[in-house]
Amino acid sequence: MRPPSIAKALAWMLLIGVAIAGAILAFAPWVQTASGKGQVVSLDPGDRQQQVTAFVPGRVERWYVHDGQHVSKGDPIARVGDLDPDLLTRLASERAQVAAEIAAIQQSRAVASIDVERSRQLLAEGLAGRRDFELTQIKVAEADAKLAESRAKLTRIDIQLNRQSAQLVRAPRDGRVQQLNAASGSAMVSPGTVLAVIAPERVERAVELYIDGRDVPLIRPGRPVRLEFEGWPAIQFSGWPSVAHGMFDGRVRAIDPNAAPDGLFRILVEPLPGKPAWPAQEFARQGGKVRGWVLGETVRVGYELWRQLNNFPLEFGRRPTATTQDNGKAKPAADKSEDDTTGKK
Repeated sequence: MRPPSIAKALAWMLLIGVAIAGAILAFAPWVQTASGKGQVVSLDPGDRQQQVTAFVPGRVERWYVHDGQHVSKGDPIARVGDLDPDLLTRLASERAQVAAEIAAIQQSRAVASIDVERSRQLLAEGLAGRRDFELTQIKVAEADAKLAESRAKLTRIDIQLNRQSAQLVRAPRDGRVQQLNAASGSAMVSPGTVLAVIAPERVERAVELYIDGRDVPLIRPGRPVRLEFEGWPAIQFSGWPSVAHGMFDGRVRAIDPNAAPDGLFRILVEPLPGKPAWPAQEFARQGGKVRGWVLGETVRVGYELWRQLNNFPLEFGRRPTATTQDNGKAKPAADKSEDDTTGKK
């Protein structure tokens, strides 16, 4: 029997290839996704980087920490010395003097009050004139005015002393010193100058992703998300998440109502309960890069190819099964009216 010609073999191969491609386009499933890039963040603002600032003007006299050191809340960070080294001594001396003045004024006022009562009694008996009685009252009023003035002066001195006592800058929370911003003994600082940055080590993490504005209207809180953390070995198949490796599960927690300056919308992704935990914080730190895919509907490969060629939006017509937290109460991630509207698109 004569073997088939090259043309006949190529024709059969082409026919079989077209049939296989047609079967794949018509029957193979494909999970639609809305992809985006972002980073690891903290949900609690108190768990983000904390800037340690100076409270008084002066010069950094001493550092108590170094870069990379672990600190606890209340540990000293630096001491800021005043430009006048004798300021605290002079303030303390001035305060003692004002306190003595207040004691003397209080004593003189007590004597003046006794004179008022004596003059009132003599006036009632007709042994003293009204003018003498009024003069004693004036002395009491003058003593009250001096006493109020001295107390105000004492308050101002106490405020200055309290401010100067803030020369020792302490850590606002537990964490690790990430950056020191002044040179000991030579840097001049003013109130509000950043001296150090402390990064918390154990935080409640989330992921922020930036999604194209075309897909955001169809994403609802509770949608499942597949995440790929930078530095973690992973193989991602966008349309077939079941065969991907090294990926982690999450769900949409919130969607920003306004776009970022580049036109992308930020969504927050939290861990999905019941799924493997995200990488340890040593491997997925705050600020680490992340890629994410918000999972949509399962369609046929042919339809997905046609959709992308025509730049049509995704098919998010079903209601997410996950729930999200809002004001401490669990609620469905999307209401029925929203799903119905989406299904009509």
